[in-house]
Amino acid sequence: MSDPSQRLVDDLAGCARGDHRALARLYRATSARLYAQLLRIVRDEAAAQDCLQQVYLRAWQAADRYDPARARPMTWLSTLARHVGIDWLRRRRPDADDDGTDPATLAGDRDGPAAASVRGEDARALHDCLAVLGGEQRQAMELAYFQGLTHAELAERVAQPLGTVKSWIRRGLERLKACLTTGT
Repeated sequence: MSDPSQRLVDDLAGCARGDHRALARLYRATSARLYAQLLRIVRDEAAAQDCLQQVYLRAWQAADRYDPARARPMTWLSTLARHVGIDWLRRRRPDADDDGTDPATLAGDRDGPAAASVRGEDARALHDCLAVLGGEQRQAMELAYFQGLTHAELAERVAQPLGTVKSWIRRGLERLKACLTTGT
């Protein structure tokens, strides 16, 4: 059983049967990546650790509903992690209306108009610089940094060799850095 994805499917099936060892294997295989994802969302180490615990609790409770035909195991777990992180952000902002806005995009809303203006300018600059990239390179950058795909997942998604995808990302980062620092 050399396929890591199949191993995760098996571990989720074990969790559905109440196998604590399967949960431990699942945790060892996925916790670092899910923790990094949660840290990007909540931007607080202690909160990310608490959220990670919640992710595995939910995975344990919902493992019987996991369907490998609908999603890969890491995709399913990443979705759980994203929801847990967003739920945490919503709980932190009790004054926020539930208008369907993604709280992960609201970081720093209370900084005032000047900070909001700077963030808007930064977002426009990034958008303009992303437009400079070629179609495949831009897609690779967006999938990697906005959707959190690993290089291997990205290579599989765009049906390109791993080395090609890594080169696109590296060169894309270099071009973005140059564009953002010089404006060209």
